[in-house]
Amino acid sequence: MRLLHTSDWHLGRAFHRVNMLGAQAEFIGHLVTTVRERGVDAVVVSGDVYDRAVPPLAAVELFDDALHRLADLGVPTVMISGNHDSARRLGVGAGLIDRAGIHLRTEPAACGTPVVLADALGDVAFYGLPYLEPALVKDEFGVEKAGHEAVLAAAMDRVRADLAARARGTRSVVLAHAFVTGGEASDSERDITVGGVAAVPAGVFDGVDYAALGHLHGCQTITERVRYSGSPLPYSFSEADHRKSMWLIDLDAEGAVTSERIDCPVPRALARIRGTLEDLLADPELTRHEEAWVEATLTDAVRPADPMARLTERFPHTLSLAFDPERTPDDPDVSYAQRLADRSDQEIAEDFVAHVRGAGPDEHEQGVLRDAFDAVRADEAVREVAR
Repeated sequence: MRLLHTSDWHLGRAFHRVNMLGAQAEFIGHLVTTVRERGVDAVVVSGDVYDRAVPPLAAVELFDDALHRLADLGVPTVMISGNHDSARRLGVGAGLIDRAGIHLRTEPAACGTPVVLADALGDVAFYGLPYLEPALVKDEFGVEKAGHEAVLAAAMDRVRADLAARARGTRSVVLAHAFVTGGEASDSERDITVGGVAAVPAGVFDGVDYAALGHLHGCQTITERVRYSGSPLPYSFSEADHRKSMWLIDLDAEGAVTSERIDCPVPRALARIRGTLEDLLADPELTRHEEAWVEATLTDAVRPADPMARLTERFPHTLSLAFDPERTPDDPDVSYAQRLADRSDQEIAEDFVAHVRGAGPDEHEQGVLRDAFDAVRADEAVREVAR
């Protein structure tokens, strides 16, 4: 069976101030063409179809168009909800849409009930594990303490139990939306840390032939059987070096995996440039970036006049401008934002306690802070679901 694995469409999302809907529509067209021309038997979409729980109308219309085009091809599609989606909203009409070969899996309780598709070699069971917010699903899976590894392991126990009851030789595919250990994150994914831990081990997916992952925006191979497709478009400058693509996966009769990367259309190249304003305006090496979307970081000791206006004369698609004067870390003029760069909310809170009290929090106090951050994040998730 030949699968096309994609995820993290984030329909409705902009790239800085650039509306990406046109590029997203172009990607959908590319996906449909790939399905038709490469003989794809099933499409899997591993979450974050939309960028937010209540997407703009234009994004909903694009999603509707994608569903109709995929259904017209007669190629089954299996989709799960991600941490950006409202599972309840995405799942509306799932039973009816199912008849058209579009299988939406948004209910955690149904993770052990697969979509079963057949080819000349036999059955393939597709198990959809939507994003499992630990605080919201721990009771469903009977785990004592909310955590990503615990709920995902419990969900996979249901998958393995169902698979064990099926005919010998049934091949298996799991769709999951999670941060798996060994994956490389970017700036554009929403933090899903719980209890100080965001990642789960790849071994949680043992026992299935292929795990089609979503959440991380870079296409990457964790193991031969566990892969991220990544987002089809860039959503932050931290993705400047990404090669945006989908995975074309072939499962043979024994469930062995053969993979091929299918490149996605590039709306415009990304470039991150750094230096003094005069150097950036004069450096001939930067000519190749003049038509790219640009993130410029100026290192001038004194902020120059009209930097954005001058930059856009050479780089008309400059979208982000930052200032990072060359100074030592202990320089009093180093900005607050620079001092906090790459530090988690937990670390910032612990530093604040140390600053105010003269000593950092002990192990118990660290746990109190961690629980407080988890509670706030879980409450935000509940509010999004309820919208």
